[in-house]
Amino acid sequence: MMKKKISEIIIVEGKDDQSAVKKALDAEVIVTGGHGITEDTWKLIKKAYSGPGIIILTDPDFSGERIRKRIQERFPKAKHAYISRADATKKGDVGVENASAGNIIEALEKARCKQTNKTDLFTIEDLLHFGLVGLKDSSLRRDKLGNSLGIGYGNTKTFLKRLNSYGITREEFYQHGEALFTGYGKQDKK
Repeated sequence: MMKKKISEIIIVEGKDDQSAVKKALDAEVIVTGGHGITEDTWKLIKKAYSGPGIIILTDPDFSGERIRKRIQERFPKAKHAYISRADATKKGDVGVENASAGNIIEALEKARCKQTNKTDLFTIEDLLHFGLVGLKDSSLRRDKLGNSLGIGYGNTKTFLKRLNSYGITREEFYQHGEALFTGYGKQDKK
């Protein structure tokens, strides 16, 4: 069975929460890393908020609510998804990572997430055009272009997923790529 694809970016606290969400559905996820949200993470959330939108899905505990409120202060039109404490508790541990795939999907549906059948705009071919994959300095190139586009660094798979999830246009991708790597690509893709 094919997973539901969500167009908004889901904000969670930790890597285990991210894994649980990705097991439940096809979505881009930003991990806050807890209460100490880094400036790079804030920038990523801002890019997502101004593009496809964000859905905040934090743990149903005191810390999760504090993080939710901090994000809400900066991004007042963010959507909110909630999982009950009972559904998110396993052996006394409270967290999104303990919720079932069904509970996660239900919480996101109640938040009125947008489902999409949209096909990906970018492929590995686009990454090859600017040497973002397959070269010794591909990692550095992805870092430069990711920062220029406001989507941050990612390995090849993550970078491609972000290009397709954050509302980046092909024109924007090629303009930024050409500005950074003039003369690298063999084709003119404007």
